[in-house]
Amino acid sequence: MTIRKKVLIVEDEFIVASNLRQVLQRSGYEVSGIATSAEEAEENLQRDRPDIVLLDIRLQGERSGIDIARKLKSQHISFVYLSANSNQKILEEAKLTYPDGFLVKPFRKKDLLIMLDIAWSRHAQSLETRTEREILLQRQLTEISNAHSDSRQKLLQIAEIMQSCIPFDLITAGLRPLNTGQFNDEGYLRVGFNEYQFIGEKALLTITNLKKTALSVILANSHVDINTIIYNNGATSEKPNVPSLQKTLIETFNIQSYLVFPVLLSNGLSFHYFFYSRQRNMYNSNHVALLDHLRLSLAAVAEKMIYGDDPAISRPGQINPERGTQDGTVNYPEFRSIIGNHHLLLGALDLAAQVAFYNTSVLILGESGTGKEKLARAIHLLSPRKKAPYVTVNCAAIPPTLIESELFGHEKGAFTGATERRKGKFEQAEGGTIFLDEVGELSPDMQVKILRFLQEKEIQCIGGNSLIKVNVRVVAATNRNLEKEVADGKFRLDLYYRLNVFPITLPSLRERKSDIKELAVYFAEKFCQEFNKPFHGILPSMMEDMMGYDWPGNIRELENVIEQSAILNDGKSKLALKRKLGGQPATSAPKVIKTLEDVKTAQAETEREYIISILKQTEGRIRGTNGAAHLMNIKPTTLESKMIKLKIRREDL
Repeated sequence: MTIRKKVLIVEDEFIVASNLRQVLQRSGYEVSGIATSAEEAEENLQRDRPDIVLLDIRLQGERSGIDIARKLKSQHISFVYLSANSNQKILEEAKLTYPDGFLVKPFRKKDLLIMLDIAWSRHAQSLETRTEREILLQRQLTEISNAHSDSRQKLLQIAEIMQSCIPFDLITAGLRPLNTGQFNDEGYLRVGFNEYQFIGEKALLTITNLKKTALSVILANSHVDINTIIYNNGATSEKPNVPSLQKTLIETFNIQSYLVFPVLLSNGLSFHYFFYSRQRNMYNSNHVALLDHLRLSLAAVAEKMIYGDDPAISRPGQINPERGTQDGTVNYPEFRSIIGNHHLLLGALDLAAQVAFYNTSVLILGESGTGKEKLARAIHLLSPRKKAPYVTVNCAAIPPTLIESELFGHEKGAFTGATERRKGKFEQAEGGTIFLDEVGELSPDMQVKILRFLQEKEIQCIGGNSLIKVNVRVVAATNRNLEKEVADGKFRLDLYYRLNVFPITLPSLRERKSDIKELAVYFAEKFCQEFNKPFHGILPSMMEDMMGYDWPGNIRELENVIEQSAILNDGKSKLALKRKLGGQPATSAPKVIKTLEDVKTAQAETEREYIISILKQTEGRIRGTNGAAHLMNIKPTTLESKMIKLKIRREDL
């Protein structure tokens, strides 16, 4: 017997609300009530908890549907927004409450029912994932508590298991009230994806350049929070112009938000866990709810950290106090090709590691050249599907007339030239993962077909009469703002929500400039080895220019710059910049040509620059009248071959 889902309608237009009630009741839903204001909605929620709420954004009274949404989110009730417009401002405000769906008025009955189905599926999956995560975390915390290890090692293990659930750049823990004579808190500063630097009194004094007497004054002036609390945008509870521990940590580590979570020990003392982030507004009620569910387990670990069996005894697996690595630490070799330690990048990797185990669809967002394909492959390799196929499809590179056949295959005789049955990419990825790169480029017709697969997990090849069940996980990526595309009517809202179950945003290179040096050295070593040249380093002037540049082409552009420098390097000196950053050649002395290889290199560079200049004139169009091939008086296939050989990519245009 199927249980009827209860729906609360929060809508101030009587005709719309009545129509919604009729449609829902005829479709098997139970309508628990209709509310026209935020106050009525809250009264209804107290009387009868619904499964799903249809929530108009504009309501009677001063409060809007977005105010109600925050309460629904804290109570883990699924909700779908209703709005008379879908402009960017409305979408931006709405997405901050993480709705399970969004419908633009007027909408069809079919759209409403599909969106409710999607919303419930997303919500149920979220609840299931959250429950599984909590059970796993409780088990891991129990293992940490029972393990023969000291307080440093226990805190490090807590940091490792909590990172993907409650992101942080610094975690500290200790008894309260503070001992003003000595700083006894222990902490870890995140310095890599799975690397942590221990922060105790000695390290804190070194980093802050403080004397111990000054630290004692700071500890004496520090406020102690009695309850769980979230601070955003660098705010603290301390008095203005008075030095305190929280202010010191905020200024030293560029903290923008933090979460304080106290637990009570069996002897009545309070033990505090602190999660600090360099991102604004990082923490919310969901993080607090998770910690509340883990409160007893965290208190048990805290007891062992403070009053362990015999903390004076040195135990096996001792960590390096300067670098938080230890025997048994979980490593992620799948991320080794993703270079950098910036907190925005590490946050994206945390999300990838968290979602990899599940079959959830993932949407990777970010500008061109930020490494979306590498992250997609890492998600596949971290998943239970890692031994099955991983298939990549660049949706922008396949002509619209061929993409359906490319994705779903065709039967023999389905069209001219179809001499045999051919499996499409979805069938080729059976049991594994399909990566749909540049998914924002799909035509409306193909968007419908991708949506059908995500809903039904089945495809129909061209010329086929039957549906084929396919077990494939979808990871999609785009450099487009899909919310804007939805608002402009260019991308289907229902497909957006199907793909956007678990979004991960990769930062641009200009947002993570601290990683430029490490990336530059990585590419320099790679290309010098490839070209059989010794690597003597990078000129300081080149590094300075690279650090000051905004990198619109991101990592891919940086890689191209380093590759050119390695090619033109004489093998005896440090790499030097061979072009003005921004696309123009550097005004350096011409390279002396001594060998035939030097001639070939110079010819290739000249041809590459010429082709790029023509492609820029045609805005990247290769074929047809006034296309690049037509202007160059060569065959399109010849031009495409040259572009591949000369490594000309879309980002170069």
